[in-house]
Amino acid sequence: MKFKYILMATDLLTDLLIIFGLSIPVVFTFSKLKIAPLVGFLLVGILAGPFGLGLVQDLGNIEMLAEIGVILLLFTIGMEFSLRELLQLRRIVIFGGGLQLFITTLAAAFIFLILGISRETAIFLGLLVALSSTAIVLKILQEKGEIYSLHGRTSLGILIFQDVAAVMIILLIPLLAGTQGTEKSFLELIMQGFGLILFTIFSARYAVPFIMFQVAKTRNSELFLLSVVAIGLAVAWLTSMVGLSLALGAFLAGLIISESEYSIQALGNLIPFRDMFMSIFFISMGMLLDLGVLREHLPLILAATLGVLILKAAANSLSTFLIGFPLHTMILVGFSLSQVGEFSLILAKVGFTSGLITTEIYQEFLDIAVISMVLTPFIMSMGYRTTSFAESLPLPSIVKTGWYRHFKEHVPQDAPENHVIVIGFGINGRNVAAAAKSSSIPYRIIEINPETVRQEKQKGEHILYGDAAQKAVLEHAGIRAAKSVVVTAGDPVSARRVIEAARRLNPEVHIIARTHFLSELDKFHIAGADEVISDEFESSIEIFTRVLHRYLVPSSEIDSLGSTLRSDHYRMLRSPDIPRKKFCDLALDFADVEIRSIRVGELSRAAGMTIGDLNVRKKYGVSILAISRNHKLISELQAETKIHSSDILLVISPPEKLDEVKKLFEDQVG
Repeated sequence: MKFKYILMATDLLTDLLIIFGLSIPVVFTFSKLKIAPLVGFLLVGILAGPFGLGLVQDLGNIEMLAEIGVILLLFTIGMEFSLRELLQLRRIVIFGGGLQLFITTLAAAFIFLILGISRETAIFLGLLVALSSTAIVLKILQEKGEIYSLHGRTSLGILIFQDVAAVMIILLIPLLAGTQGTEKSFLELIMQGFGLILFTIFSARYAVPFIMFQVAKTRNSELFLLSVVAIGLAVAWLTSMVGLSLALGAFLAGLIISESEYSIQALGNLIPFRDMFMSIFFISMGMLLDLGVLREHLPLILAATLGVLILKAAANSLSTFLIGFPLHTMILVGFSLSQVGEFSLILAKVGFTSGLITTEIYQEFLDIAVISMVLTPFIMSMGYRTTSFAESLPLPSIVKTGWYRHFKEHVPQDAPENHVIVIGFGINGRNVAAAAKSSSIPYRIIEINPETVRQEKQKGEHILYGDAAQKAVLEHAGIRAAKSVVVTAGDPVSARRVIEAARRLNPEVHIIARTHFLSELDKFHIAGADEVISDEFESSIEIFTRVLHRYLVPSSEIDSLGSTLRSDHYRMLRSPDIPRKKFCDLALDFADVEIRSIRVGELSRAAGMTIGDLNVRKKYGVSILAISRNHKLISELQAETKIHSSDILLVISPPEKLDEVKKLFEDQVG
């Protein structure tokens, strides 16, 4: 038995090595040709699958990994949304999704009836055609940054309805096949669904934020990731227990976590896993394409695929128009959802085992579905060109502008521009934020301490929890639109990771980093920092600045020296052999004099006398540079200028004469 498990594990490892080994050159080539990577993954599946080169024969393990990919995709999509945003989509989900499913199913079923297919099978195939690919559409929308656009949110709302409808279709299959009724199951599903909604709201508001806060306080990244995955799997398992799909449960789990301040960090942790499993999902879809059936019925399959794409684009556009959207949204949604979805493949298999469809129809449908998925990136690109053309046509204004005025392009909350991102909210981070606030400069703060985040959020600070080296965290802080990034983190390894990530996401952003350590200066600059502030050297500069001021070196010269030291990365201080600037010799010229301020006493014998009468220059070698009188400065002094009591004199004197001069201006006793 043990040997059997070892062989199974080895087979899975071999299959993964084959598909990933094929994926690298194929996806690399597609990237160079600027073709969506998912098309490359589908092609890899076709080549490696049992109907292609036959390199992978057992699809069971691959399909299991593919399902994990769909779950992770829906989980991360849920994290990027919130319950409030989902409620804003309720009109789209209910009316838009309902109309789209009804219109598409009715039109497709009518065509199948004309072709001589039985009523039950025609309805079933119509429902399969109506479903679109959540995984592919959302992946492309994410890559294009259009998930928050009007057509992106509309597509998402309709896809959510379709995912829920897929569960209902599974319940309808026995009825259509004439095997059993579903009245009891449907009623139970409604009750269980209502309970699931209450569970989601309670968890999002109370349970999950409390759990994640306790976990985040440990600062243990492994524990944080395990907790996020456990929450996602738990909610997905609960939904499967009430008859809903695992993918929909994962979406609900993501929504629950999205209500806490830890969602962005969680998203950053999961994205690498999601991308890996999603690639397996697209590869598994390609493996389903039967090249033998495709060759045998090529004209029929290509014509049917074209017919499905046109039918769905028209039905989707019509349903989008009926809920009030303008022309450009209608067309983009229509083209985006024109493919057949992954849930259709699952339902087709259930229908096949129930006897609703024949083997031939099943294989032909799989080929049509996979080809439509492969064409999705190109179809979505065609949507933009079609939109430009359609808007130039003399169409009625209600078609161009839509009849419902309350939908607007959605911009994520707190989306700043030309702002500064402060990494770390210690003393330095707080000072930077305070300076930005006082200067009305927009800023965002990223902090890894959950207690600090919670406290500052309550004060209204623009702060988010997360590791700033994570792409998702930086993007949520608006790195692509930021003007500056200030890295105040003390850990040099973490700081370098943040600098590299920020530079990669925004090559134009100005990065200022702080470090304690001399050895990190050059490493920070290599990583991409524009300026690096060293605590030790800045202290040195401040000390010698005060020393040079003491020796009366002009401020402009001191500022010039400080700028030079910083511009060459403190190299003058780090390398003692480099010649120093000559102007420091100027300080030696003033080493034997002192500048002091002296107040004239009320009873001083100097009060009432003129500068000429005192003749302090000749008697003591002292010069009076200026007089402060009643908070006004007198700098143009003459021999006739009188000295008044309470005047403050600014004098330059040899050190040994300073005490005698002070006695001259002090109060006289006796």
